[in-house]
Amino acid sequence: MLVPKSEELVAIPYRFEGDKRKAQHFFEDGLNRAFARIRQIQDSHYPLTVYYAFKQSETESEDDKESSNRGLIASTGWETMLQGLINAGFTITGTWPMRTELIGNLKRNIAALASSIVIVCRPRSVNEPVASRREFLNALRAELPLALKNLQHGSIAPVDLAQASIGPGMSIYSRYSKVVESDGTPLGVRTALQLINRALDEVLEEQEGEYDAETRWAIAWFEQYAMEAGEYGIAETLSKAKNMSMENLEHAGLVVSKAGKVSLRKRDELSEEWHPKLNSRLTVWEVMQRLIFALDQKGEPGAGEILRQANSQGEIARDLAYRLYTLCERKGWAQEALAYNSLVASWSEISRLAQREASDGLLWGASYLG
Repeated sequence: MLVPKSEELVAIPYRFEGDKRKAQHFFEDGLNRAFARIRQIQDSHYPLTVYYAFKQSETESEDDKESSNRGLIASTGWETMLQGLINAGFTITGTWPMRTELIGNLKRNIAALASSIVIVCRPRSVNEPVASRREFLNALRAELPLALKNLQHGSIAPVDLAQASIGPGMSIYSRYSKVVESDGTPLGVRTALQLINRALDEVLEEQEGEYDAETRWAIAWFEQYAMEAGEYGIAETLSKAKNMSMENLEHAGLVVSKAGKVSLRKRDELSEEWHPKLNSRLTVWEVMQRLIFALDQKGEPGAGEILRQANSQGEIARDLAYRLYTLCERKGWAQEALAYNSLVASWSEISRLAQREASDGLLWGASYLG
């Protein structure tokens, strides 16, 4: 006996005589009714978690080109899921990406699952106020930086950062009874997701204020030329804009200048002799590139040794990896993006090994002195 299909919540046109609109309406209406029923029986003392598995095909061919590189953010199914929860009276407090699928099917370009998201919700009070677009944006700018820092300190992989940041962003959006545009029309979930995405980029760019001038120059050069060579004159103009000189960049070992061309020094071109405590021009850029190179060549123990020597520069270097991953993702530089993602994904173990090496060194020193 076949499993009954007529009430299954799927938007399949052939079950509605090929009518896509009817199929979509059936799916959205059923989803809204399901969430409304869950809201009625939900205990306010406990969160609701919704497990959402989305297909790789959902991340492509969307109308919104600005968000298309962020995959799930532009997904219609994802948007419908969030809207249904909000309509039912839930506040979304977290969105946690999970690696649950094999990548083989994705390489064969079929409609396979790409990843999974756990959406965390709590019931919203019926007395919450209405907010304007400006109030929503102000709250985003005030609260997202700290939330992003917490995600980074938790070593959320850069590839997952966009999805994870939806949680705190949608928490702000969905805590209001409604968010409205200046003309009084509702500000929809798709627009909210675009604004969250934009705010995330702004926060990552603002973090550049923590970097040294040489690193800020390197980011700007990398965005335009990656690791390829560019004209010396352009490099010099950019250095003046960053209030520094080409001599500083060369002395810091960040660039290779030859025959009127300038390029960032590749990871395998960095000097093997490295004494960070004696380096008066130690840059966040160099620390990050050395961490990546050590991780690639010597694994996590090698990267742990670099992190131990880098001291406070290490944490800032990890934040830089997030910034560069986002940049590479937008540019379509997949191989380079993988390097930055791998560093952050391994950060917990790298940090643990660096701390252990530092502790072992202190114990040895105490034993020797004793």
